[in-house]
Amino acid sequence: MSLITLFSAPKPFTDPHIAMIQRNAVKSWTLLPDMDVILLGEEEGLAEAAREFGVKHIPYVERNANGVPLISSMFQLARENSTSELLCIINADMILMPDFVEAVKKVKVLKSKFVLLSQRWDLDMSAPIDFSGDWIHGLRSTVNGQGQLHRPAGSDFFLFPKSCYQDIPNFIIGRAGWDNWMIYKAHKENWAVIDCTPSVMLVHQNHDYSHLPGAKPHYDHPDTNENIRLAGGQANIRYTILDAMHQLANGKLIRLKLTSLRFTRKFELLLRAIFFFLPENVIENIARPKRWRKRIQKIVNRKS
Repeated sequence: MSLITLFSAPKPFTDPHIAMIQRNAVKSWTLLPDMDVILLGEEEGLAEAAREFGVKHIPYVERNANGVPLISSMFQLARENSTSELLCIINADMILMPDFVEAVKKVKVLKSKFVLLSQRWDLDMSAPIDFSGDWIHGLRSTVNGQGQLHRPAGSDFFLFPKSCYQDIPNFIIGRAGWDNWMIYKAHKENWAVIDCTPSVMLVHQNHDYSHLPGAKPHYDHPDTNENIRLAGGQANIRYTILDAMHQLANGKLIRLKLTSLRFTRKFELLLRAIFFFLPENVIENIARPKRWRKRIQKIVNRKS
């Protein structure tokens, strides 16, 4: 029995670049110890990729009216087809290395109910990875030289004990909102929200949005509005990695200090909960007056 089961719903393997980065990602997962992998969906080329990499493939995922997989169905299928203690939903463009498993093992000893997340490193990838030799050292060197740490506004994986997240709404994958709700849910249930950015190099392979209608980013897609509704409104999708309560660094779980940025985040979330009937920009202007003044100054500069 493996410690972790990764599950993901890859895009079709029809676009050469998307196919390449997904193959890089899945291959990296299969090289990790204590790991099972489940690929979900009926997308073109997925069954062949699953066979090639020797991972489990489950085609029948529930979808919305537009044919996009539902997060709730993915979670259910992962639970039913895994014997692991821990589950991890992950985007199919993310490369993992052994430091990921090492971080998970440390957290598991320290907390019983938690969600593990991390900022990612964005990297342009134009060729398949050669996984022979010391590929990890080579990739790390490339990331350190060419990669960029993504801002803490989105999460590309969530790892958690199987006992957590039993009641997932019918969120639509690949659209905004559901990942923020995952952090909100952990706060609501008093699970530890742990940021492992200092301990893990999580590599996101950059890509465009040609797979989405109109080639628009996921946050501009109409299905995002449905995710927001299912999450219970805007107030419940304002949570980001900045709202983690702990950080894994140097093998230790550290209680995060209340910096000015984190204080502003907490103040903003409190205002949104109390004054839920006010427009989003009003709350933001109260919580972040400096940002508001900068906006005003930009408007003045344009007019002058």
